[in-house]
Amino acid sequence: MGPRPARKPARPKRAPRQQPESLRLRSIAASFTVNDLQKSVAWYRDVLGFTPGERWETNGGLRGMQMKAGACDIMLGQDDFAKGRDRKKGEGFRLWVSTAQDISELAGRVKARGWTLDREPSETPWGDWAFVRSASGAPGPDYWQQRVDYVIRATLDTSSQTIRGSERIHYVNHSPDTLAFLWVQIEQNLFAPNSITYALSQPPLHFAGGAVFDFTGKGFTGGITIERFMAGGQALKRTEYGTMTRVELPRPLPPRGVIDCDVAWHFPIPPYGGGRMGRIGTRLYEIGQWYPRLVVYDDVHGWNPLPYIGAGEFYLEYGDFDVTLTLPAGFLVAATGTVANPLAMWTAEQRARLTRARVSVEPVQIVTKAEATAHGAQRFPGTKTWHVTARQVRDVAWAASPDFRWDASSWHGVLIQTFYRPSATPWEEANRMAWFTIKHFSETWGMYPWPQATTVEGLVEGMEYPMLTFVPSIDKREDQYWVLTHEFGHEWFPMIVGSDERRYPWMDEGFNTFIDYGSAEGYFKGTAYGDTVRRELLGAARISAVPGNEQPLIDKPVEQRDLAWAAYQKPALMLTVLRDAVLGKETFERALREYVRRWKFKHPQPADFFRTIADVSGRDLDWFWRDWVYTTARLDQAVDSLGSAGDTTLVYLANRGQMVLPLTLELKFADGATESRGYPIEMWNLGSRFTARVATPRRVVGVVVDPKGIYPDIDRANNRWPR
Repeated sequence: MGPRPARKPARPKRAPRQQPESLRLRSIAASFTVNDLQKSVAWYRDVLGFTPGERWETNGGLRGMQMKAGACDIMLGQDDFAKGRDRKKGEGFRLWVSTAQDISELAGRVKARGWTLDREPSETPWGDWAFVRSASGAPGPDYWQQRVDYVIRATLDTSSQTIRGSERIHYVNHSPDTLAFLWVQIEQNLFAPNSITYALSQPPLHFAGGAVFDFTGKGFTGGITIERFMAGGQALKRTEYGTMTRVELPRPLPPRGVIDCDVAWHFPIPPYGGGRMGRIGTRLYEIGQWYPRLVVYDDVHGWNPLPYIGAGEFYLEYGDFDVTLTLPAGFLVAATGTVANPLAMWTAEQRARLTRARVSVEPVQIVTKAEATAHGAQRFPGTKTWHVTARQVRDVAWAASPDFRWDASSWHGVLIQTFYRPSATPWEEANRMAWFTIKHFSETWGMYPWPQATTVEGLVEGMEYPMLTFVPSIDKREDQYWVLTHEFGHEWFPMIVGSDERRYPWMDEGFNTFIDYGSAEGYFKGTAYGDTVRRELLGAARISAVPGNEQPLIDKPVEQRDLAWAAYQKPALMLTVLRDAVLGKETFERALREYVRRWKFKHPQPADFFRTIADVSGRDLDWFWRDWVYTTARLDQAVDSLGSAGDTTLVYLANRGQMVLPLTLELKFADGATESRGYPIEMWNLGSRFTARVATPRRVVGVVVDPKGIYPDIDRANNRWPR
């Protein structure tokens, strides 16, 4: 080795290069402009399952909407240039970012270096992100809804058949928006001379058994007269649009703001009120849709002033009610809520009997048949004023008559009452039916939350209100139970779970019809009716699921040609198939109970329901909801042929329709034995044909698809082999 070379002198260390500070993002979202904002929001919400978030409004008009799905955020904005003309390149798409740094400071440094900004930093028009509805289907941490409390004073004049009333509306704005006006529902204008309902000639709603709901007043001309609408002593400007009226506020109502409105009104009572209220002479009154009430303002649509024209029912805010009703002195009243002046309204004997009923599972006669008959024959001068209160409800209704019989019993602290005329003999069993119904639904889907549940016999073919239902007298016992349990089922959907009936009747009528079958199966257990009643859904499918006539469930009720199928029967069949063929009874019931629990006294949207079921079950069900809710897809599972390969039998299966479902296969062997095998929905992942490989030394001589016949298969002839 030679000598070590001399070491070079060390270079002086350089100062570390100053790296530009990177943008530290908290969030990033894409922004798109669209030609039709309302339709785009509906598409992202109903088809892709996005949840609407913050809204951007200008002069009361929707200009933009945040949409969220999981970690994905987008913003949709209205394109003022519907054809895209005059729009600069790039303005249709933007990225909105929220940074960890002070954006104004960053912008200042940019300008200090001689660069220019296209625009100065600003907050997005949506403000901070809000998580109103979670991806799991539960209400989010920022969930909000409005609150409305009512104090109503009303008088029934039987000589003029008129109800006159006044009310104080206490409205609390829990939304993040400032409101310049209110929308108020005035449903009695359904019967006004210029009613859109009379002009439309809507088809009535027909049910099996002959029940018919005519959505008009059958020619009756009435309508509500608003005598005053004031706030702070100032008359408010109103504009009526049929069954809705827009009320201009004296000053904008900010978030967390409160306003009290003073309203006076009167209307003539229709004998037949669109199938939901009415009267029989001066002897029986069943009253609903009777007072001006606020339209829902929510995080999805803002105001919801869809007109009431009959087929679509109601979407209402929750609150407390304090109601007084001045009626002829001889009348007995059944109403939403609790009677606050029982000493003045009931006799000592009635109060004593009611005390016994509160601890009895068997019906106690509060007013007997003989007493009702005798009472109805008497004339009582003057009036009496009933005072009822109700907490955490979305509506109040009432019935009154001098002729009522009255039975009562109790379950789990809930007073269960039936009011009926002496001639309504089938109703002597009604209290037992009601008792079983409230018990069954409470134990299966969640506890009934109010102190009483009352059903009234009368002219209405079937209608539901909080704590109160209207049900006719029906001779056939099974039909009587069905209508009674159906109307009480509405206490869960939509009285507890406050869905939007005006848009999505399948979320209340359909869900309710599904749980009604379980109630009927329980009450009539062991009978031919109880053991087979649910199969009528398949018969309805054969009649109503007709190509070219059937419409998707997602269509509005006023657009449905066959509302009985779309709102009641198909969604009940959908949930039956989901329970029996996809999730299993235990998982399905756990998921539906959780949906009820999460959305108790709240306003769910379809996506909230879909996501809750997926969240609780752990199953991706997009394929299921797409076929059942958003399309009219039909099921046709088939056996094409059989083959063999050694000891393996090959069963060639096909899905010939548009709907996909799991498949159950029954194998028949040469020795007479049978065996069932189930195949999951993933069998159709690669297409509409599937080969089932059955490894068995026994000879397969026949196969049947859907052997129990639980599916609405449109061609059952191809479900077996050999044909």
